[in-house]
Amino acid sequence: MYRTAAKRLLGAGGLTTTRLLRLPKLRSTIIPSSYTSRLCTSSSLGNQSDHTAASSSSSTATGEGTRRHEGRKPRAEFQEEQARVLAASLRHVPRLGWTEEAMMAGSRDVGVSPSIVGSFSRKEAALVEYFMDECLQLLIDRIDSGLDLQNLIPSERISKLIRNRLEMQVPYMSKWPQALSIQAHPMNVATSFKQRAMLVDEIWHAVGDGASDLDWYVKRTILGGVYSTTEIYMLSDDSLEYRDTWAFLNDRVKDAFDLKKSIQEAKYFAEDIGAGVGKSVQGLMNGVIQTMSRRGGSTAF
Repeated sequence: MYRTAAKRLLGAGGLTTTRLLRLPKLRSTIIPSSYTSRLCTSSSLGNQSDHTAASSSSSTATGEGTRRHEGRKPRAEFQEEQARVLAASLRHVPRLGWTEEAMMAGSRDVGVSPSIVGSFSRKEAALVEYFMDECLQLLIDRIDSGLDLQNLIPSERISKLIRNRLEMQVPYMSKWPQALSIQAHPMNVATSFKQRAMLVDEIWHAVGDGASDLDWYVKRTILGGVYSTTEIYMLSDDSLEYRDTWAFLNDRVKDAFDLKKSIQEAKYFAEDIGAGVGKSVQGLMNGVIQTMSRRGGSTAF
């Protein structure tokens, strides 16, 4: 389980960043749908409003302690006009993709010269990262405003939070493979990894997790694998309202939720691989085989 989750999270998506983007004062407009209408509240692009960070004294959804957002690394702020352009550009993504063309169309919508696109050092990546930051903030707002998690067991809470987050991508699903490709670019992978790590950490905090040391890392690696595999599965799901995706998600969470077994497996894996590293590729493969044999040949995902 640990091996597969780590491979999914770090290998397939190539996710990694140099900085995180601070949500600008202007809240972007994420296209509403039958899914996002339950999660997002859009604001007019012409109205500027101060966007205040979630209070550090807000209670977690489980009632355990307070949410501590101040520990996050600060995100770089966009200039006001850049923020307006990115916000307006999202409405053009379903038609034009995560492209400079979408950004130019967005700039025209808000009366800014399309030449402003040249001020973004990574252009399309800035648009994708803006969207990712916006979705994370929307999820945090949803949790802080009282997302009903108290009557759910931990595995159900995780499934609900991941589903809430992935539903925000539904209006952009036809263009999401392009977004993943942009995130996987060597210049963007560090930011992508940090954004996803923050999302996973936020979900665990909402569930009420207080793990530390190895337990902390294993839990987040496993949840990152669950999120990533479900995101990839969703791209090819043509079932009504993504029902197959949500069933897949629930199964993956149940598979991964025996954390004691996962932690022990991680220890076995580290020991076996450690013994193989420095010898040969065959030694590395032998370490993998030993770990799989201890698990009885089963797979988690």
